[in-house]
Amino acid sequence: MKSFLFGTAALTTLCLSLPALAADLPARVTKAPPVLVSPAYDWSGFYVGVSAGYTFEQDDGISTTGQVLANINNVAGGARPGQVRLDREGFIGGGQAGYNWLLTPNWVMGLETDISYVDIRKDTNVVTIPLNGVGTLNNSFRTRMEYFGTVRGRIGYAWDRTLVYATGGLAYADIENSATFFGPAGQAQFAGNNRRTEAGYTVGAGIEHAFGSNWSVKAEYLYYDFRDETVNVAVIPGNGGGGTGYNSRFENDGHIVRAGLNYKFGAMGGR
Repeated sequence: MKSFLFGTAALTTLCLSLPALAADLPARVTKAPPVLVSPAYDWSGFYVGVSAGYTFEQDDGISTTGQVLANINNVAGGARPGQVRLDREGFIGGGQAGYNWLLTPNWVMGLETDISYVDIRKDTNVVTIPLNGVGTLNNSFRTRMEYFGTVRGRIGYAWDRTLVYATGGLAYADIENSATFFGPAGQAQFAGNNRRTEAGYTVGAGIEHAFGSNWSVKAEYLYYDFRDETVNVAVIPGNGGGGTGYNSRFENDGHIVRAGLNYKFGAMGGR
């Protein structure tokens, strides 16, 4: 009986001591799983795409001067127009291809080439009065642009999937400029036409945003300049024109605003 009582007392004491012993043991720490962070978007690689937009020139002027005294006097007296405004504007659309290099996690350098169809077909007619004051004279000016292309470098700063860039390089285009000056009876007295591929420069800027795994969209502005071109508006023998003719200088610069869609080959990754 004494042994039973003694054992019961010992068991009771042990049970009462267990919470205190547990409190003295070090707490078990459970580590949280590591947070997985996606790598930054990779802009490097080859891409192709399409683009479309609008090209325009503001206050584009044509300046005409006479070649000899008779023609100089006609311009000075208003018989032939010395200054004509001819705004060029129209649709532009085509394709582009390029390659980007990731210089740092944020800086991107690239090279791009593009070629586009251009729908610029502008004509204007200016009516003047002969120096003798009899009748009227028609003076017709025409400009055309069939295609436009560039080879440009790009440098930009990327915030993950958004890239802001500056661009510049070579520009080329098929441009036609012409002028025809008519006599009082409607006969062409002077005419000149130049059509050729012009080379110049272009500069601009844009923003591009990537979506999905390989696609990106962009908006871009370009300014281009092909320098002024002088057309020899020469006299047509036998039609009553005097002197040798006129020089009409056409301005060949303008602006482009367009949007594009690019597809990049290879996995892009990123968030």
